[in-house]
Amino acid sequence: MATIGLDKLYYASITEDANGEETYGTPTVLAKAMTAELSIELNEAILYADDGAAEVVKEFKSGTLSLGVDDIGAEVASALTGATIDTNGVVVSASEDGGNPVAVGFRAKKSNGKYRYFWLYRVKFGVPATNLQTKGDSISFSTPTIEGTILQRNKVDCNGKHPWKVEVTEGASGVDDSVIEDWYEAVYEPVGTLNLSPVNFPGNASTT
Repeated sequence: MATIGLDKLYYASITEDANGEETYGTPTVLAKAMTAELSIELNEAILYADDGAAEVVKEFKSGTLSLGVDDIGAEVASALTGATIDTNGVVVSASEDGGNPVAVGFRAKKSNGKYRYFWLYRVKFGVPATNLQTKGDSISFSTPTIEGTILQRNKVDCNGKHPWKVEVTEGASGVDDSVIEDWYEAVYEPVGTLNLSPVNFPGNASTT
């Protein structure tokens, strides 16, 4: 089902242990969201045998997240890009800056009024782009855009894999309401694997 809205844009700081495994801080509002564009790049390998493709493997490599927001405050800019704030409250961006990766969460409204919720586990942002223009005959808003690279996280989940994204749809079969209620209390951690075969999908009875 198509989505028609975007809001509740949050980020959570990341602390890494000696092995690089992530621990997430308490989610904090990033900004008021206007747009979000997510593109994914895959690693692909094809094994040819008997003059044809015998096996195809596609794995997540990285992605790009481009966020259009209403404004980026000084503290958020510092947390996301590594910029410093001087004693006068001025944001100072230097060529040596490099922000730490963060987790990013948001939700998209569907046409039926329900929401689809997301967490991206590891996003490395660059310096926000700002469009400025002189005042003309009509009013137009200039808002910042911030772009980040999406990476898989170092910490493995309960299945021994390195997730890069989780998402859940409000009201979908098998979704615990408490997951939706607590979505912004902490970065979601996968808890297991549900077998979604036709026979075992929630609501379907066995035909045997």
